[in-house]
Amino acid sequence: MRKVFHFDSPSDPYVADAAVLCCFDHRISTVVRKFLRKQGIDRSDMIVVAGGALTLASPRNDFEQDFILEQVRMSIRLHQTTRVLVMSHSDCATYGGLAHFKGDRTAEAEHHRDQLLRAAQLLASNFPEISIEPYFVKFDGVWEVQPTARPRALPGHDLQAVG
Repeated sequence: MRKVFHFDSPSDPYVADAAVLCCFDHRISTVVRKFLRKQGIDRSDMIVVAGGALTLASPRNDFEQDFILEQVRMSIRLHQTTRVLVMSHSDCATYGGLAHFKGDRTAEAEHHRDQLLRAAQLLASNFPEISIEPYFVKFDGVWEVQPTARPRALPGHDLQAVG
């Protein structure tokens, strides 16, 4: 082997502030990193796959869901994770993009809300000891998904702005 890049990184074992399941779409990577920092999450176990929450809520096959659950299980076992953030985002190609909803952002947000709540429920049933936080990433911010409407919710949504 030939060293091609030098850096110094702590090599000690660490405790993860959270495991984060999100999509690999580059358009959301910066906002996700900034959002995590704002939430006090400096050390995260990133689970980055096409569709993010879709892999749990509506997997294309059993392997997909099992793989993600195993990644969360490993984060809990290896890095003592007690918190999981599960995310999806607007115009996600895995969901068919905004075009799948005929440009209707309200219908898209409602669909993602349902998917995120389904994913959160699956995680909670498999890992009852951890905190599950579902979020919908739009191009103007990050929205917390809640099972019931809150005062700051968007009209017609149970999405609350976070930040």
